[in-house]
Amino acid sequence: MKVIKQTGLITFLIGLALFIGTIFIGSFNLTQAELDTFIQEKGYKSELIKTELTKGVVTNENLNIFEFSSKVINAIETSNKHYNTLITKYDAEKNWAKKGAQFQYKIFGKPHSLTFTLAKKAGKGFAVEKTGLMWFLTFGLGIIGALLFIVPDVVLLGKPGIKNDRIFLSSASNRGWIGWFAFIFLVSFYILLYFYPDYIVNWVYLVEPISQFISGNSASQWFLYGFLYCVVMSVMAVRMYIKYRHNKYQILRTTSVLFFQIVFAFLIPEILVRFEKPWYDFKNAFPLDYDFFFKWNIDALISSGGFGLFILVWGVVLTIVVVPVMVYFFGKRWYCSWVCGCGGLAETLGDPYRQLSSKTLFSWKFERIIIHSILIFVLVMTSFALYTFFSGANQIIGIKTQTIQDIYGFLIGAIFAGVIGTGFYPIFGNRVWCRFGCPLAAYLGFIQRFKSRFRITTNGGQCISCGNCSTYCEQGIDVRAYAQKGENIVRSSCVGCGVCSAVCPRGVLKLENGPEAGRINPTEILLGNDIDLISLVNKK
Repeated sequence: MKVIKQTGLITFLIGLALFIGTIFIGSFNLTQAELDTFIQEKGYKSELIKTELTKGVVTNENLNIFEFSSKVINAIETSNKHYNTLITKYDAEKNWAKKGAQFQYKIFGKPHSLTFTLAKKAGKGFAVEKTGLMWFLTFGLGIIGALLFIVPDVVLLGKPGIKNDRIFLSSASNRGWIGWFAFIFLVSFYILLYFYPDYIVNWVYLVEPISQFISGNSASQWFLYGFLYCVVMSVMAVRMYIKYRHNKYQILRTTSVLFFQIVFAFLIPEILVRFEKPWYDFKNAFPLDYDFFFKWNIDALISSGGFGLFILVWGVVLTIVVVPVMVYFFGKRWYCSWVCGCGGLAETLGDPYRQLSSKTLFSWKFERIIIHSILIFVLVMTSFALYTFFSGANQIIGIKTQTIQDIYGFLIGAIFAGVIGTGFYPIFGNRVWCRFGCPLAAYLGFIQRFKSRFRITTNGGQCISCGNCSTYCEQGIDVRAYAQKGENIVRSSCVGCGVCSAVCPRGVLKLENGPEAGRINPTEILLGNDIDLISLVNKK
């Protein structure tokens, strides 16, 4: 069995190496006819941009993707500088600023996104011409290798059950060299995905046939991400099934998040596009879906007719009615641990790192400050967006709505949710985003803390203080402290993953949805609340 695991590891690393190396293969250049077609499709008005692009990418030279991207961006910058210079030469009466804006091409923020479509048209080489073979050598070998490494654990692990006695000895799970390698790879991947999509155009070629089959459209970097997301979750779900094979709750929960990710977050939105309907993930609730109430999204939904209006109504009902009602009956676990794609990736890909979540008092205080600050930020931003939609104005009290949206999208939507939220799994644990950044988690947690039937009950008389529960708590809760005192666990941060119960050798912890009045023992002081309940009882 060890030989099979070693073979699987080698196979996986070969597939990963080839996947990374795919970035550097192939060549990129255009014919004049291809460039003319592209400019016509984009509606570019400037003759200068055509001239500069012709000089840069209409060539017989085999440019690599980095050279190609650089030439395209230089052409755009040259064109923009030219028209910026002209604008300064004309006075306001001639309104050149407004007219000149037609010839400006967005270069600030995400300049490489402009080169992605052009790079898709310009690519040549193995990834384009032998897509099936390259898919097998990258995705295929990666999947096969990972499964070969995971499946033998059924035999090697022996009797079902989980201990924490060796979890910090592995370099993959104790911030060792394997963990740091995973950290570097994940962070690099998200930086490329968000800010340099043209650099990974060869990766996008690998899923082009799949995109054409499902949606009928050319693949984008976001289709690549969605497909890769589903593949990683599926493979790591196998690991979850093996590791937690003694616990039905974990088996069902893993199956649920896998189903909602593949069907609701990936397949249904792409199929909707095939039928010329708006792309929409029906399980993605505001404020996690922070741009749902942006003017461009509301306008797009309204212009889509009856189906678009249905999506708009559903999004409002999901946020205002479905979410709080479900949290009342089942706690935030119904979403965070059974439905959410972010939680699904955290529970599958991130499971090997769950023990790295900080349990310090400082982390808990920081968590409360930052996650509620982000919730306030998104609510203020949404208020700005709705005011913009109904009033037609583009700013409030001198602040441009677009500016605050761009700031949130960059800092929270990209850096926090993506680069940090997933990239930092191997360093800070698997729920960095859910614990510190997700505004929906803050909203759900607020309801769960004060108006819910959910709790984790404990039996202090049977606790042997092994520490499994606290070690494996991905939200940084010192579960053992509650268990030793026999106190119910009612914390806004708890996502109800149930792993603390699954790893308890004595059955001390149970996830329950009982009468609301029985959640809290009035003689205890809850760590999740600054109010001393004992003092309240004494006053009465």
